[in-house]
Amino acid sequence: MSNKAASMDRKNDGIGVIMRYYLRYALWILLAFGFLVCEALCELELPSYMSKIITDGIMAVNMKQVFTVGGIMLGISLAACASSIIVSFLASRVGSMLSRDIRNDLFDKVTSFSSAEYNKFSVSSLITRSTNDITQIQIFTIMFLRLVLYAPIMGVGGIIKAVGASSGMSALGIVIAVAVAAVIAGIIILLIAVQPKFIKMQKQIDGVNRIAREGLSGMMVIRAFNTVDYEEQRFDKANKELTATNLFVNRVMALLMPMITIVMNGVSIATVWVASYFAESYMQVAEMMAFMQYAIQIVMSFMMISMVFVLLPRASVSMRRVSEVLGTRVSIVNKEGKESPTGVRLRGDIAFNDVSFNYGGDENAIEHISFEAHRGETTAIIGSTGSGKSTVINLIPRLADVSEGSITIDGVDIRDYNIEDLRRNIGFVPQKNTLFSGTIASNLRLGDEDADDIALERAADIAQAREFIEDKPDRYAEPISQGGTNVSGGQKQRLAIARALVKNAPIYIFDDSFSALDFKTDAQLRKSLGESMADATLIIVAQRVGTIMGADRIIVLDDGKIVGMGSHEELLDNCEVYRAIAMSQLSEEELA
Repeated sequence: MSNKAASMDRKNDGIGVIMRYYLRYALWILLAFGFLVCEALCELELPSYMSKIITDGIMAVNMKQVFTVGGIMLGISLAACASSIIVSFLASRVGSMLSRDIRNDLFDKVTSFSSAEYNKFSVSSLITRSTNDITQIQIFTIMFLRLVLYAPIMGVGGIIKAVGASSGMSALGIVIAVAVAAVIAGIIILLIAVQPKFIKMQKQIDGVNRIAREGLSGMMVIRAFNTVDYEEQRFDKANKELTATNLFVNRVMALLMPMITIVMNGVSIATVWVASYFAESYMQVAEMMAFMQYAIQIVMSFMMISMVFVLLPRASVSMRRVSEVLGTRVSIVNKEGKESPTGVRLRGDIAFNDVSFNYGGDENAIEHISFEAHRGETTAIIGSTGSGKSTVINLIPRLADVSEGSITIDGVDIRDYNIEDLRRNIGFVPQKNTLFSGTIASNLRLGDEDADDIALERAADIAQAREFIEDKPDRYAEPISQGGTNVSGGQKQRLAIARALVKNAPIYIFDDSFSALDFKTDAQLRKSLGESMADATLIIVAQRVGTIMGADRIIVLDDGKIVGMGSHEELLDNCEVYRAIAMSQLSEEELA
């Protein structure tokens, strides 16, 4: 299949997913349609009863008939009002539940993305799609149920009734034809003008979100480099572009209501003017009044349709953007038959078998990586920046899948395990330590939500975090702000390590997780790890030779390839890259 065909399939799949959300609430939609029909029929009956009041009541000086027909009109009006309230309730409920379901599924979808899918969509775009775009779909759904299904009934019914009311004055049909043509022409012009702008607007919202997010998350860097003015100018430019697009769209849309008002008033004037030439009796005057009401209803129905068509371009863009995410095929998936977790606990023997990985560029990030990491041993990985250290360890919990070769745990390819089972058996400390808003305890329990206080204290003790936690006023209930901005870098790193240790897993991976620690704390933590996790498989990525020189096996990476493997002493003798790193960090006495 060609790339273009594959892209079309993904797009169609996404639109199909959106349509299935509407099918979930088909009964609610049908119920709303039933009440819409009831409301429309009631509204269409009122002008004919008004005509009866004029002919049978006022002209015949029969007040009893006036009150009788008036009472019937009041009952019809109440029925129309009740139907309108019910329809509004049903439309709001369907719109809210639909957006809730889409938002939940979109979040679940995004959390299953690998790095390949994240590279396809920017974070700011995913945030916009999860919020603004879904809101546009919700608004359109409510308007669709409230107006689109109602307007055609009113329009068609109004035309039928108007033709009957103007039987003696056929020239009035021209009035309706001209009015409808004017409204349709106006709608078409509006759609042509605003459709491209809606597409542009959503992209500009992405841009504003991206710049705002970068500015807020990188505020310390911006201040340190004194680039506040530059960032303000960058945001101001994006904000002005979005504002200009918004103003254009709103100004064009603002023309709609005056246009409809002019048409409605024109219909009223034209009806009276035409009728003045043809009306020959009081009966035809009553028919003229009824016709005028029907004509206004017809114009109003087209106005309702025009309002939805104004929302449709933006909603269609939003649907397409949400569909792109929902329709994206996730590259990291369970093997067929492995969808459900089994709760298996692994032994922890890891083997890389001629593994290569490519992020999608021309060259592999790592090539022909082969090594073993056994239970009860510490395996360290070291190398220069960009040598592929993080790439290697990210493959173990399947944050990405190998391009060539295989990785096995306990002799089984990791792709044959259920993903939840695999990751449950790995305590992972990423290079970028992220804490979530909540408390220290809630962050530590991300490793194991059922962990008791003793388990938290044990993990904090091993991670050398217990001392500063105990100094906090609320200890483990101490609040943590979003991103952990209210704790230092070293404290954040130790909490991230403790969070992984709470998991009590057979495999632990530390991706440069000791860089923010002083040498004393680093040594104490490694000693505590060695004593407490003697039966676990430890894989440590580090920049400091002092952190890993006691490891059972040290793997040296350079430009994505293994250039050395062995103990500290062996590598000093036979690996030039390792020796250069060691000599740059250690004194001659330490090397000896």
